[in-house]
This record gives sequence, structure tokens and C-alpha cells, in this order.
Amino acid sequence: MITSEFPVLQDSSNESGQGDSVNQSSVSELDDGGEGKGKRKRGRPGRPPAANKKPRKSPVSQLGPPRGRKPNGVSQQNGEGDLNTLFEVVKMGKSAMQSVVDDWIESYKQDRDVALLDLINFFIQCSGCKGAVRIEMFRNMQNSEIIRKMTEEFDEDSGDYPLTMPGPQWKKFRYNFCEFIGVLIRQCQYSIIYDEYMMDTVISLLTGLSDSQVRAFRHTSTLAAMKLMTALVNVALNLSINQDNTQRQYEAERNKVAGKRASEKLELLLEKRKELQENQDEIENMMNSIFKGIFVHRYRDAIAEIRAICIEEIGVWMKMYSDAFLNDSYLKYVGWTLHDRQGEVRLKCLKALQNLYTNRELFPKLELFTNRFKDRIVSMTLDKEYDVAVEAIRLVTLILHGSEEALSNEDCENVYHLVYSAHRPVAVAAGEFLHRKLFSRHDPQAEEALAKRRGRNSPNGNLIRMLVLFFLESELHEHAAYLVDSLWDSSQELLKDWECMTELLLEDPMQGEEALGDRHESALIELMVCTIRQAAEAHPPVGRGTGKRVLTAKERKTQIDDKNKLTEHFIMALPMLLSKYQTDSEKVANLLQIPQYFDLDVYSAGRMEKHLDALLKQIRFVVEKHTETEVLEACSRTYSILCSEEYTIMNRVDISRSQLIDELTDRFSHSVEDLLQEGDEADDDDIYNVLSTLKKLTAFHNAHDLTKWDLFSYCYRLLKMGIEQGSMPEQIAVQALQCSHYSILWQLVKVTEGSPSKDDLIALRRVVKSFLAICQQCLSNVNTPVKEQAFMLLCDLLMIFSHQLTTGGRDSLQPLVFNPDGALQNELLSFVLDHVFIDQDDENQSMEGDEEDEANKIEALHKRRNLLAAFSKLIIYDIVDMPAAADIFKHYMKYYNDYGDIIKETLSKTRQTDKILCAKTLILSLQKLFNELIQDQGPNLDRTSSHVSGIKELARRFALTFGLDQIKTREAVATLHKDGIEFAFKYQNPKGPDFPPPNLAFLEVLSEFSSKLLRQDKKTVHSYLEKFMTEHMMERREDVWLPLIAYRNSLLTGGDEDRMSVTSGSISSKTSSVRSKKGRPPLHKKRTEDDSVDGSWVMRNETLQTPGAMQTPQLTSTVLRENPRQAAEHIPDQDSSEQGSEPDYLHNPQMQMSWLGQQKMDEVNRKDRGAMNYMKARSAGVRQAVRGLMEDDAEPIFEDVMMSSRGQLEDMNEEFEDTMVIDLPPSRNRRERAELRPDFFDSTAIIEDESGFGMQMF
Repeated sequence: MITSEFPVLQDSSNESGQGDSVNQSSVSELDDGGEGKGKRKRGRPGRPPAANKKPRKSPVSQLGPPRGRKPNGVSQQNGEGDLNTLFEVVKMGKSAMQSVVDDWIESYKQDRDVALLDLINFFIQCSGCKGAVRIEMFRNMQNSEIIRKMTEEFDEDSGDYPLTMPGPQWKKFRYNFCEFIGVLIRQCQYSIIYDEYMMDTVISLLTGLSDSQVRAFRHTSTLAAMKLMTALVNVALNLSINQDNTQRQYEAERNKVAGKRASEKLELLLEKRKELQENQDEIENMMNSIFKGIFVHRYRDAIAEIRAICIEEIGVWMKMYSDAFLNDSYLKYVGWTLHDRQGEVRLKCLKALQNLYTNRELFPKLELFTNRFKDRIVSMTLDKEYDVAVEAIRLVTLILHGSEEALSNEDCENVYHLVYSAHRPVAVAAGEFLHRKLFSRHDPQAEEALAKRRGRNSPNGNLIRMLVLFFLESELHEHAAYLVDSLWDSSQELLKDWECMTELLLEDPMQGEEALGDRHESALIELMVCTIRQAAEAHPPVGRGTGKRVLTAKERKTQIDDKNKLTEHFIMALPMLLSKYQTDSEKVANLLQIPQYFDLDVYSAGRMEKHLDALLKQIRFVVEKHTETEVLEACSRTYSILCSEEYTIMNRVDISRSQLIDELTDRFSHSVEDLLQEGDEADDDDIYNVLSTLKKLTAFHNAHDLTKWDLFSYCYRLLKMGIEQGSMPEQIAVQALQCSHYSILWQLVKVTEGSPSKDDLIALRRVVKSFLAICQQCLSNVNTPVKEQAFMLLCDLLMIFSHQLTTGGRDSLQPLVFNPDGALQNELLSFVLDHVFIDQDDENQSMEGDEEDEANKIEALHKRRNLLAAFSKLIIYDIVDMPAAADIFKHYMKYYNDYGDIIKETLSKTRQTDKILCAKTLILSLQKLFNELIQDQGPNLDRTSSHVSGIKELARRFALTFGLDQIKTREAVATLHKDGIEFAFKYQNPKGPDFPPPNLAFLEVLSEFSSKLLRQDKKTVHSYLEKFMTEHMMERREDVWLPLIAYRNSLLTGGDEDRMSVTSGSISSKTSSVRSKKGRPPLHKKRTEDDSVDGSWVMRNETLQTPGAMQTPQLTSTVLRENPRQAAEHIPDQDSSEQGSEPDYLHNPQMQMSWLGQQKMDEVNRKDRGAMNYMKARSAGVRQAVRGLMEDDAEPIFEDVMMSSRGQLEDMNEEFEDTMVIDLPPSRNRRERAELRPDFFDSTAIIEDESGFGMQMF
């Protein structure tokens, strides 16, 4: 038997030693004649030959041409296109594998050397190697030399090989490859594998290839060896079975009496048993060689795919031949690999173990393994790879099924909570475990007999009680829908037993039964409603899955049947349930969700109108008894569903609803009159009467058109009285505001759906205007809930009645458009600043004694986020002026965790609306922060303080949002610098001109945006800066003047003296891929492109040129140093014309868009006034420029751009989100990268060189 001679591997050090010896012995010459040797045992080199064995012939001693092949062995390896090779035949897959193997066996019988050469080249070519083993190599070279030769001929430039190539053809090839090896061994199992030649050669080759450093060789040979081992295990299993049968026949014959015993048969059986034992020994030696020479080394290979192959196949061996392999010596490899760092390998381990635990007869052999690795398997249920977690849960379920005692309560609890996982496959697998643990241990027959004795119709009562108990103990009550969805696949019959659930809720407990408590009843109702939803909608709850999938015909039929079943049952049961629990708001709110899943045609088709009347009666009782918003909204929603015009029951329900509203309205009008008459003297009863009826009417007004009852007039009177007297209760004011809002919306629906008259529009406008005035007055209310409600309604109504109301051909609605005036905009902004941007401590104090627990904090944060989002929408849709956003933007960094996403989205949308105005808003927000800092610390700011650093960091973040496309943001960035410069020099220092302006430090903040200027624009901005500077300022170097020095340097460094170095974002992004393939375009062509782009946005003429951008000879460098002497000549005069007035700049779009052009025109005018001096110096300047360019060409200046680019890379997400999508250049090979010089001013090149995105991985 194999178990007697298979290695029992005790520790890894022993394995390593054995493996090394095997590897050395197996890497021998393929053409080793083996003269003087008998049967060779793998792993036992040098064994003397057996006496009864004939010497084996040399592999090349009988060469002869096989059928259809040339004698030199060339036809098998001529190339990929030769259809005679095994590789091509298997790759095409057109022939049955049985016939392919039979052909090869026939060839082997004729000339085994040439056939083996074909098989060797098959493995080589399957690895993707273009080389081939020839007959001379086969004769004269050792295995290691052949593999080294094949490695040299391997195509290293290609990372793919057949086993890893994508596509259906190569997927089929892998299947054919594995099938070929299995069929080959199966067909050779009776003779050829015992000839001491074929298997020796193949195993020796695969062992050598599996130790190669070339991944393709190692991967392909390992897969082949593992499949070869699997086929040998199958042969060994058959031999073992035959041995057992032969032994039984021998024992039976020998036990016969002497007269009936056949001696010849006994001799034959003994000879057969001996032959089988010899074959078994030979197979064991082959398997030992593969296991110790390949598996022991490759199961811990660096490549995850190779490790996965080893684990997958050892699982097959253990299942196929458990007597030999299913022991701790082999199970330990699977146990160790459970800790593999790759999910693919862990997944193979779990699936291999599942195949073993599925067979309950194998549990005794797995007991020690289970005890040793159970904790690891249970912990893998929380694996970061969802596929691994699912299989781990299924494995734990199999362990539980095999042995209840194998898992502790703690182990089970670790799996229980996964039924609430958001990932549905994990939750469903955990649901199967829960079903197996809780619901599969009962005896169905005993349960049914007990139910009959107790007078119950369903035997599932105890199981439902158990489910309710589990739900309560899990303490995740809000996730009932997830629990039901997790159990739906495994416990669907139980979950659809609505009769049993209603029996437990409606009927009194029988003798021996325990009554359900209040918590248990609430939990059971919640679970029951979730099962109804799951059955009616036939898709998982929100948060589980990617969306509604298309149901199959079978699923659709099941859905219809379930919907009919639940409708017929709950049409009768629901009124009784509402009657019993009508005073319990939580239970009633859940029960009232059931009608939305009804098939309402059943009422009329089944003549069940009396049950409809009973339901409407119970709903009316619920409305009268409850004032909770949740219950009232559930009642309103139920009426809305039952009133659908498509059903015949609509008239009956509409009458009931109208009677209810009439009664509520009548009661409300009398209560309001009483409250208005009594005024301040109103008692609590009067207030309660108004509030209770108003809540009910508001809830119904949300889903029903109640405009004919004119509720708006009553609410308006209440609000007016509250404002005038200041004594209106908070809740009444909130409800009155909400009810009025609903009334306006329903009136708008009527107007938009019909053909309104002018009087109708005027009447609605009057109503909206009065309500907006009321809401604006409520913003100053002392009660926070009233102010918040008024603010939200104001924002909503301003959005609804904005200029967008007239879009889509609705110009007739123009009278309804409202534009908020400046006072209202300021009031809304002040409200946001006072109620949104507050510290958490202030919020806790304003919560009027509520506990400072996490839930309250989260609730308050959500409320503040809603307030900010409502106001931000007004800015985005141009309802509130964009400069109002400055007070929002300035809090971006301080409140980034709470509102960063909202502010960032607002910034993005406003930039899409108006880039220039958005830039002015950004600089305005920084100016506001700076002014606040001046007020707090005085004019002498500490530039190293955290407050100043905070403003600079905010400016840096703002700069990042401009992105890399500088052409698109050119005017916006220039405008931003203009406003910043004017702000810095806005006020003179009271101490005199020798002292810096009070706002001069703001230039240090402004310098964060200098990197976003195009190089030719930096000079223009610098010229504008010099208008505000005196000659005295240029000479100062004290610390207080450092902001000015730093800002000037940021403009002068990398200035526009060399226009050739400018690469716009759009041009760079469009041509980066071309440059990466074809190299850098000629400089004169690049200048032409820049000129054409430059001319598209600035008012130009033939005489207007960027200073210093003269014609230069073609140079090899793209970055040039500015010549100091040349730069000095181009400093403009301080006397310049006055810039455009600020009102013109703010209100004239043409002036906004052409400011840079205007600055260039001013510069040209200055040059015209000094034309004589300019012309005298021009020729000398040209000579100096050319000489300077040629001298300085070797030292390109790119420090400032590199610094700005590194800053951009620090927050790539922010930069890319609001502008363009960068196309990174494709990978270049080493030769191309050596020939191309990087353009340091091209941001894509910086990204490639610094981050390594463009580097090859091979």
C-alpha cells in the first residue's frame, strides 16, 4: 500500500533536505542509457540493479523514423504554425483528446525517443518559449543545460504565456492541457508508465523546469506535475482496489477444502498480487519524486497562482485517495496555507477543505486538523476578501453539520452577526449557518403533532419564537430587513408562514405555551412586515446588492403567487391586528406598511369590500387616537395607496377620506378661532386641540391635495399672530409653516398641470409672497426649531420659484418667479454662519439638556449639513449672488471633516457657472479671513503663527482646485491676482510711505496662486504690481517687506522671457501620448501653437507682443534662464495710466475678460511714449539676448515649476476632480526613455518621472 512507503513529513527542515536530494538526482541527462541499472527508485539514486531485471536499452540506440514524422525530430519544433506538434493539436482542440493520446502512444511504440522529444517540446512550448529541444540536445546535453538553453531563447519582452493569456481560446487551452496529461496517464497506466523510461524522463524534466527562475517555466511545469500527480493517484487507487480484490480471491480460494482448491488459480493469484505490488511500489516512487521534488517547494512559491495550483491538487488527492493522503502529514500544508497573504490561495484552501468536510465518513480523520486550525477558519469569516469570507462561512457550516461539538458558542456568535453584513453573499452564507444551527435540529413530525394537540394550524410556532428571540438578542433591531434577507434563501418556507405569525399575535397562548411579551410582539411584527416586503418586491433591501435585477419567469411567477397569498391572508387579518394594537404607535406604524404590498384587485374580485370597510374604520380610529408623526404619515400613505385611480375601490376610499378630512378641518377651524380669541390667555387644552389636529392635517396634506379646505388661511393667521404677539408655541409654528408649504406646492401643481388664468397666477404669487415674508420674519424667532424650519422652507421655495420655473416652454409662469433681494440674501447667509459653522461644544449647549451621546451629535451634524446644503444650492443655481459664498469657502479647512464635501462641490459647480466670478469669490474669502486676523492681532502679524499658516494652507488648497489646464483658468487666475494686489495696497500706512501698507502681508498668501499663472502672464501681473510700488519699496529688504519680496520672486522666477517653455494644460494633455511615442516636436512648431492659443483669449494686434518674446534661434533646451541685463531693460515705467474703475470691472463682463489684454495695451502705450530710447537699445538688446541664450542654455531653470508640481502631486484628488482628466503617457521601453529628454514644464512628464507611473514592470 502507498501508506507504507509514502513519506511522513514531520517538519519543514526535513522536507527541505529531502527535496534537495530529489532535485539533484532527478536533473540527469535525458539520454542516460542507464546500462547496468535496474528499476530506478526516485529519491533513491545509485541503487544497485535487481538481479532479475534486464539492462535497459539506451534511449537513442534504436532511432527510427515514426509514422508521419521526420527522423531528425525537426517537424515537432519548427514553429508555432506546424500543425503536427502536440502543442498545436492541443491548442486547436479540434480532435478528441483520446485520439490525440492514442496517436502519441502509437508513435511512442514505434520510436519512443522521437515521441518523447515531441512531449518535451510540448511542455516547452506550453510555457511560451519560442525555442525547441532538438535531437542533438536530447542526446548530448543534461537537463539543466537544456533548460538553460531554453531560458536563453525565451522572449523576455513578453510577460504573457499560454496559461496567463486572456481570451476564451487560451482558457480552453488550459483545460485541454490538463485533460491531455490526465488522459495520457490513463491510457499508459497498464504498461508504458512502468517501462522505466517515459515517466523518468517527464518527471525529471518537470522537476528541473519547476525550479527555473522563469515564471512561465515554473508555472507551466508545476501545473503539469500536479495534474500528473493527480492522474498517478488515480492509478494508485485502482491498483489498491485490485490488490484488495486479488487478496480476497486468494483468501477465499485458499480457505477451500483441499479437494476443491485449485492450485493453478492460487499461483496465478499470487503472481498477480506480486505484479500489482511491484506496480504499486513503482507508482509510489513516482509520486514521491513529484511530491518531494516539486510540491514541497512550489506550495510556497512567490507566485500566488502556483501556490494555488498546489493546494487545489493536494485537496483532490486527499479526497480521491483518503487512505493514503488524508492524514496530518499532508493536511498540514493546507492548514499552513490558510495564512497565505493572497486571497486566491486562501480561497483554494477553503474549497479543498469543503470537499473533505462534505463527506461525513472522513470526519474522524479530520478531527485533529479541526482542533488545530478551527480558530483560523472561524477568523477567516471576517476576511477582507468577500469571496474568501463566504467560503469560510460555508466551511464552518459543514463543520457544524458534521459535529455540533466542534464549534463553541463563541465560534457560533462570531458567525451569527454576519447575517447583518451589507455584502449579500456573506450574509446569505451566514443565514445558512444560522438556519443549520437554530432551525434544523427540530423533529418536524413531533412539532406537527404538538401543534395539533395545541390547536395550531402550523408547526412552526417554536421556530418563529426562536427567530424572534435571536433578533432581540442581537440588539440590532433596525436591521430586521437584513436578517430576513439573509435567511430568505435557506428558511423561505418558515419566513412565509404568515398564518403562524398572526396566530401567535392574535390568539391567546395554549396550555404549555409562553405568552409573547411586548418586545417580542413588536419584534415579530417588524419581522413579519419585512418578510411581506421581501416576498412582494422579490429583491434585497436597500444596501444589499447593486440594484433591482430582472426576474426570471420562475421568480416572477413565485412573486405573483406570494403576493396573492399574502393579500388574501392579510385582507382579513390586518383589521384584527390593528384593532388589537391600535393604541401602540410602534406596532401600528409597522402594520400600516402592509397594504402597500397588496394586490388591491383582490378586494373587488373576491368581493371582500367588507374587509376594506373594516380596514378603513381601523385606520380612522388610529388617526383619532395618535398624534405621532410616524403613525399619521403611515395612515396618510395608506389612504393614498388605496385611493389609486386604477382600482375600483377608489370611490369607497375617497368618501371615507373626505369624511375624515371634513371632520378634522371643522375641528381645526373651531380650535384656531378659540385660540386666536383667547390670545395670551389660551390654556393648554386649546393649544393641544390646535396642535393635534394641525399635525394630522399636515401629515395628510403631504400626500393629498387638501387645497379646497383652504388650510393655508388658518395657518397664515396662526403664524401672523405668533409673530405679532411673540407667544405662539413652537410646535404649532413649525407645523403651520410645513402645512402652508404643502398648500403652496399643491397650488403650484394645479397651475403647472392646467391652463391657468392671469388671476390664478396673481393669486398664487400673492400667497407665495406673503408666506416668504412670514418665513423671513421667523428667522429671527427665539425658538431654534422654528428658525430652522423657516430657513429650509425659504430655501426650498426660492429654489422652486426661481428663474428655472419658466424653462421647458413654461414662459407663462414668469409672474411666479421670485428673486431674493439683498436683505434676504444677507439674512440667509447670517443664519448659516450662526447655526452651521459652530463648534461642537456650542451645539451641545444649545441642545437644551439632551445627553451628549454620539447619536445626538450625529443627528445635530446631519441637521447642520442639511442647512448648509440648502443654502449652497441657492448659490449654485445663481439664486443667491456668488460673492455670498466667500463666507462659506473661508471655512473650508476649519470644518473640512464636517462639510468639506459640500463646500468642495459648491466650489466646483460655481466655477462651471462663472470662472472669473468664482476666482473673485475665492480671493474675497481669503481677504475676509485676513481682515479677521488683522482685527484680532493688529497690523503687526506674526507670519509664523498658525493662523497665518492656516490662511496660506487654504490658499494652497484653492490653488489646487484650478487643476492643470491653465488655458481654461487663465483669465480667472489673473483676475484673482489683480484683486489680491489691489487689496494688499488698498490702504496706506498712517505712519507714512516708508512703512508697509497694513495689508501687505496678504501678498504672501497670494503667492500660493503664482504657480497657476502662465509664464507669459507672470510678467503682465508683475507689471500691474509695479504700478502700486514706489522706488522706495523696491529697495527695502526688512522683514516687514518680505511678503512683497516673496511675491515678486514668485512672479519673476520662470517668467515669460522664454515663451517656448510654456505648455498649456490642454495642449499638454492632448499631445502627451504623441510626444511619448514620437519625441518632442520642433520648437518653432510649438511656438506657433502657443501663439495661436494665446491669440484666442487676449485682444491682440500685430504690434502687441509679450515683452521679451523675440524671435530666437532654434535651441535644444526648452527652458531658458532670464538674462539679468535683458530683464532690467524691460522694467516698465512707474508712470502708467489709471486702470479701469472698480464698478466697471465688477459689472462689465467685457472688461473682466480682457484685463490681461488691457494691461498689455497699457504697456504698449508706455513704450510708444518712449519709442526713441527703446529703438536705440533694441539692437544691443537682441545681441545680448542671443548671446545670453546661447551661454545659459546648459542650465535650465525649473526649480519653481518643480516645486509647484510637487505641491500639485500632494493632493492629486482635489486637483483632478474639478477640471480635466489627465491621460498619463503610456509606458516606454528603456531605449525610448534614454533618447527622450523630459519636459520639466510638462506636468504629465513630472508625474511620470517622479511617481514611476511610466516605468516598465518587467
